[in-house]
Amino acid sequence: MKPGTGKVYLVGAGPGAPDLITVRAAQLLARADIVFHDALVHPDTVALAVNAEKIAVGKRCGRHSTAQRFINKRLIDAAAKFDTVVRLKGGDPMLFGRAQEEIDALRCAGVEVEVVPGVTAALAATAATGTSLTQRGLARSVAFVTPRVGEGEVPSEWANIAAAADTAVIYMGASQAEAIAAALIAAGAPRELPVLVVENATLPEARRIALRLAQLPRLAEYGLTGPTVIMLGKVFASALTASAESGILPACKTA
Repeated sequence: MKPGTGKVYLVGAGPGAPDLITVRAAQLLARADIVFHDALVHPDTVALAVNAEKIAVGKRCGRHSTAQRFINKRLIDAAAKFDTVVRLKGGDPMLFGRAQEEIDALRCAGVEVEVVPGVTAALAATAATGTSLTQRGLARSVAFVTPRVGEGEVPSEWANIAAAADTAVIYMGASQAEAIAAALIAAGAPRELPVLVVENATLPEARRIALRLAQLPRLAEYGLTGPTVIMLGKVFASALTASAESGILPACKTA
């Protein structure tokens, strides 16, 4: 690292609620000189950087966003000017957060980089529902997948992986519910498989929707606009039952 060059921290902001950020992340924000933050990071979390210049570089599906290569360059340039640079990412930086591209760019430029993990949405969503992703006797494997494919990328075998796991969590898939259901059923997942969809996990406006895999295309009826995870597996059978019996969770009747 060149003398006088700052250090970049890739910090996980957690799933939404500001008080779920780690102590280390809060300490780094408090002493940061500049913060580049995602669009979905809660404003109160960004506000922890009391003395820092704050720059939004969020990437949201279907909306204008900052090109990744430009984010990389801004981080490198900031490290030449400031001692403490924070790249604040929703959830955990290392899970569907394009962290590797930033890490590689920074290292190639001779900039020191450190990752500070955060609570990812899947763990927050399942905690809020009181359902273990690895319930004893039902689930010994968990898959975190996304159907999202970037420009120039080869499609993955996400559906086969998710269908083969005891429990699966699908990120960034709410807008593709119909295609996701078709792909999973084609990959061998049962049409009656319990599904629990969580929007805005850990926030006051959080919503939970329990249904069957065959009913997943009806997700569009709920008008989801916040960050959403789709969780499926036998461990969510109790959530489906609770939905039907109590009405606490909105659900569709079995097709």
